[in-house]
Amino acid sequence: MEHPAGESDDAPLRVDFDRRLKLEFHGSRITSDAGLLAYRDLDDALGLTDLAGGVLSECRRGRNTRHLLAGLLRQSVFGRLAGYEDVNDAERLAHDPAMRAVIDRGGLDRRAASTSQMGRFETEWLTGEANRAALADLSGAWIDRVHARRPQTTIVLDMDSSESPTHGEQEGSAYNGHFGCTCYHPLFVFNQFGDLERCTLRPGNVHSADGWREVLEPVVARYRHNKMKRRYFRGDAAFANPDIYEFLEAEGFKYTIRLPANAVLQASIGWLLKRPVGRPPHEVRRYHASFSYRAGSWNKARRVVAKVEWHPGELYPRVGFIVTNMARPAARVVAFYNQRGTAEQHIKEGKDAVIWTRLSCRRFAANAVRLQLHALAYNLGNFLRTLALPDEVKQWSMTTLRQRLVKIGARIVRHARSVTFQMAEVVVSRSLFQQILAAIAALRPSPPARC
Repeated sequence: MEHPAGESDDAPLRVDFDRRLKLEFHGSRITSDAGLLAYRDLDDALGLTDLAGGVLSECRRGRNTRHLLAGLLRQSVFGRLAGYEDVNDAERLAHDPAMRAVIDRGGLDRRAASTSQMGRFETEWLTGEANRAALADLSGAWIDRVHARRPQTTIVLDMDSSESPTHGEQEGSAYNGHFGCTCYHPLFVFNQFGDLERCTLRPGNVHSADGWREVLEPVVARYRHNKMKRRYFRGDAAFANPDIYEFLEAEGFKYTIRLPANAVLQASIGWLLKRPVGRPPHEVRRYHASFSYRAGSWNKARRVVAKVEWHPGELYPRVGFIVTNMARPAARVVAFYNQRGTAEQHIKEGKDAVIWTRLSCRRFAANAVRLQLHALAYNLGNFLRTLALPDEVKQWSMTTLRQRLVKIGARIVRHARSVTFQMAEVVVSRSLFQQILAAIAALRPSPPARC
């Protein structure tokens, strides 16, 4: 940045179509990310990044530790939330008043961390084994804070994998035939609110369910002794594994998991696979069946629900099987399983809103850390969407929130005892922003009563 403090003596720029217009660049007195202040208020109300500061290990030595660990983490998380998916923009963000304000109370009096400092933080300090384990646990700890403010009696877990395309000789990258590209193959667990309970980065050529226990078991353990009365799990055919069934049954989870078709399963519903007599209808015909089935690798017989759909103009039916331990009618089991598709939507939002596919480091450990930082940014964004948005904008996606709420332009005016952000009022009005802040204030713990 040529003049980060806005103290340039250069003449203003002009545009030819109207010479009355002057363009001045004022560096640290103007921001395009003033909406981050709402997210920082939510962070403070729930104590999220303060919690992180208590579990991450300080790896720096000596006295030259200008930036606190919690501040560096905030800069990583809030930068990603604003659409700066790596540290390449840190040099300019170090002068941005909104970024400096969210880091800590003293941030407006000094610049934030530089590109080199943020690079060391993400690729060296956080890549230690203890810090990587703490980062992996942090998303769950944040969600527990949310549940403490918004108690729940039901939890639904959706597990799914995705791809993060790689470029060049990155450690752990490999060609994946299913996705048709060279990539990493991360694994995710979401809950029904879209919160990312846990994730892990894996090499690109592993099976979709590889390492499922290391990801799922810590999540299940958090809900083992709390007040969740109803606990559910959903997964696609990649997780049709008897070890997963037995694990979930032992933990008291109800589950619906897609089961790959085979000749024995199809023979069990042969009467539904015969083409209906008469003229083909113009609408889809759906039929359901339920029966007991035991594969050779299973330790017992389990319930299988089948769905058969006859579509107009198609010669053969569409058939799907679901293994479950739920007692609901077959149609309701299928309807419950179909909601698993929301997990794919959450993954898409993570790719679009916080760009968690941007894993461009050479070392695998550094990319694993960056995926966890992206996960924290995603969760903070999703918390604001589910906890603080007024009804009139409840339907906004995280990408829309970044474009309309985060990207609010503002001019900073400093006074002796205060700092004023004079915010543009275009898409987000003062009334809407006030409602968001009021909802966040309601999440703060009540002060202790006076004796």
